[in-house]
Amino acid sequence: MSSSMESSYLPATTESLAKAQEAKDATESIAILYRVIQDPSSSADALRTKEVAITNLTNYLTKENRAEELRNLLTQLRPFFAVIPKAKTAKIVRGIIDAVAKIPGTSDLQISLCKEMVEWTHAEKRTFLRQRVEARLAALLLENQEYTEALTLLTSLIKEVRRLDDKLLLVDIDLLESKLHFSLRNLPKAKASLTAARTAANAIYVPPAQQGTIDLQSGILHAEEKDYKTAYSYFFEAFEAFSALEDPKAIFSLKYMLLCKIMVNQADDVAGIISSKAGLKYLGPDVDAMKAVADAYSKRSLKYFETALRDYKSQLEEDPIVHRHLSSLYDTLLEQNLCRLIEPYSRVEIGHIAEMIELPVDHVEKKLPQMILDKKFAGTLDQGAGCLIIFEDPETEEIFPATLETISNVGKVVDSLYMRSAKIMA
Repeated sequence: MSSSMESSYLPATTESLAKAQEAKDATESIAILYRVIQDPSSSADALRTKEVAITNLTNYLTKENRAEELRNLLTQLRPFFAVIPKAKTAKIVRGIIDAVAKIPGTSDLQISLCKEMVEWTHAEKRTFLRQRVEARLAALLLENQEYTEALTLLTSLIKEVRRLDDKLLLVDIDLLESKLHFSLRNLPKAKASLTAARTAANAIYVPPAQQGTIDLQSGILHAEEKDYKTAYSYFFEAFEAFSALEDPKAIFSLKYMLLCKIMVNQADDVAGIISSKAGLKYLGPDVDAMKAVADAYSKRSLKYFETALRDYKSQLEEDPIVHRHLSSLYDTLLEQNLCRLIEPYSRVEIGHIAEMIELPVDHVEKKLPQMILDKKFAGTLDQGAGCLIIFEDPETEEIFPATLETISNVGKVVDSLYMRSAKIMA
């Protein structure tokens, strides 16, 4: 910080900027740029040079991972913001906040920085900038799983932005709200917010990255409703948009595309998608994880499935969307395997089933009662003997449903006659 407190300033000229670039190391460059932005001159050329100096200084501090200095820089620049146009202030502030975001492990610092800037914009009555910083703050709170605070902030912000009819910001906020409701497992509200984002997006030009984010969220919501074919088409659109922009979100879109193929029982298509020109570009642990799951599903092997979950824990279990769908896929696979194994028996030891399916006994013992209650098969557990007793499926006589229907119809006729007689008597 001593460099920032340097008493002697350098004139804000292109020569000073060149001097900073020619410095022997980043520390010296940072010290020179701090002195340039302290130049008290407020001529048009000096202000322009100081803007470039701020951009260069931000880049150097980001490369050096000096997040706290970036935060202090925003505070130091407040007198400078008073003499430049509001639009340029907004650009610099958002640029510095974005720079802090590039430094790993700074989520708490970003939240406190955004809160500071919201207070300052309130005091300075800079509504345009405040709304964007608040939207950024809501996104950070969502990432930090501080859902209540994020929802309170978004609710008031949406009302304000709708009144101003700022469509581009409205798309961002509605999308954020959709993600937030999805995280809170409120699917109807998540869909309503996404529809609002689409409606606002249809009225304006939406940048490809934002359109890709809308498609990605649409795919996630459709997948949650088990409509995997529609979800796949949305993920594909998002993948193409992100891939063209070389956005890191492309890998997530590809991962979810492969997940949809597995969920609709088309695991064999996964290898083809991975080996395509677009897929080869993103080879890595995420794609390998989905390939391992597809192989396990194709072979109907729980052992391979569990191996894949263990080997690729961060790619599969730590991704909440993939984890949720794979849990249901694992249950389906387990039930199919158990039904196939117990089919030939009328009475079988639970230990023997566990041995055949290569899973712990307690795991199998827990699953079998669930399957009996869900009517996957008819049977009971003899806990004392450690056996499963399977009953023959009782054949339902067709006469019983027909008799019930007849009785129901007779009841309706009697009710109707009673109503008529009541009217006549009246």
